[in-house]
Amino acid sequence: MFEMYLIALAVVALACIVLEEAIHVNKAKTTLLLGCLAWISLFMHAGTREAQHLVSERLDENLLEIASLWLFLMSTMTFVAYLNDKGVVQNFVRSIFPQRLSVRSLLLRVAVFALLLSSICDNVTATLVSLGLIQVFDLDRKTRLKLATLVVFAVNSGGVALITGDVTTLMIFLAGHVSMSELLTLMLPSAVGVLVLAGLFAIKLEGELVLHPVEMRYERVDIWIAAIFFTTIVATMVLNVFFGIPPVLTFLTGLSLMFLIGRTVKSDSEQSRILEYIRQVEYDTLLFFLGILLLVGMLKEIGTLEMLARAYGEFAPEVSNFFAGAISALLDNVPLTAALLKANPVLNTPQWLALTYAVGVGGSLLAIGSAAGILAMSKIEELTFMSYLRYVPALVVAYGTGYALTLALANFIH
Repeated sequence: MFEMYLIALAVVALACIVLEEAIHVNKAKTTLLLGCLAWISLFMHAGTREAQHLVSERLDENLLEIASLWLFLMSTMTFVAYLNDKGVVQNFVRSIFPQRLSVRSLLLRVAVFALLLSSICDNVTATLVSLGLIQVFDLDRKTRLKLATLVVFAVNSGGVALITGDVTTLMIFLAGHVSMSELLTLMLPSAVGVLVLAGLFAIKLEGELVLHPVEMRYERVDIWIAAIFFTTIVATMVLNVFFGIPPVLTFLTGLSLMFLIGRTVKSDSEQSRILEYIRQVEYDTLLFFLGILLLVGMLKEIGTLEMLARAYGEFAPEVSNFFAGAISALLDNVPLTAALLKANPVLNTPQWLALTYAVGVGGSLLAIGSAAGILAMSKIEELTFMSYLRYVPALVVAYGTGYALTLALANFIH
């Protein structure tokens, strides 16, 4: 009965996110409140001091994960806020895009850019930079929504073929179920899925865009900070692979270098303003992440994920993998993957590859299913849970295409 009450809290939180536009209450506030109430309830239900101490340890573990994500997001968002304000992103777009291009061409270019960027750096950075591309253009509401949704899907697809691109891919690799060379076969299905979605979105999409010149407002120090940002992205991947250094530590180092470089600016007011860019971080987004991860941690604590792992074994692996990806749109794919690995299902290599693709890309089916989706909701005003929901049929087709191609290609090779 108590577990049903906690699950009900999670359902209410989801309902508040869905109905945000109707109830006019920010989703960050409702999600954070219900996430806190869930853990308070766990403490009150624990009974003994020993049980309360165990709950406290689990909460500390959950908060440590959240704090790492918070600091990582804060670092990345501060860099992007600075570069946007200085016009660096806008001028970068103008250097890689022609002065005139069709909306369909923009759709394809953004899809490929987000896919490639997310394959070499983390999803948060790839999402922020890709969304920055969109915001440069003067687009109507419908086109902006399609592009934002495409970015979410492309970013989640880009990292599944590399252990540096997605945590769940790394988990399955470290468990010894797939090799590096086998993972690389996922690049083709990921790219095809993104192109299928871009093609579906391009139907009935007409018009041409003109890139107007923008004022060059940045100085030498801004070029240095841009260089630090992109060096930090590369260093994050390299240091994590070779030395196991958490990405948050590398990005905080990069952020501190940004502030130190800011000391070279002669104007005292500009020196202080560089530090002020932290204030431009969307803290609504961070609070929303906090609430969501508290609720996911609670569901993990009461054994909901283990129940799903047991249900996984009741069906054929090809079917279970597909729906495991869909479930990752509601639950964090990292604990879900951990629960599935703990269940230790008997799968062959093509089936493990299918699971890797599914849990990496399936979170794209809902706006709240991935970090990329939550960031997009905070950065693109028109994108809400309900507006994203209208594109679910196209997302399912793209996800299903990538999943089917993964199985076909893996079975053909093996």
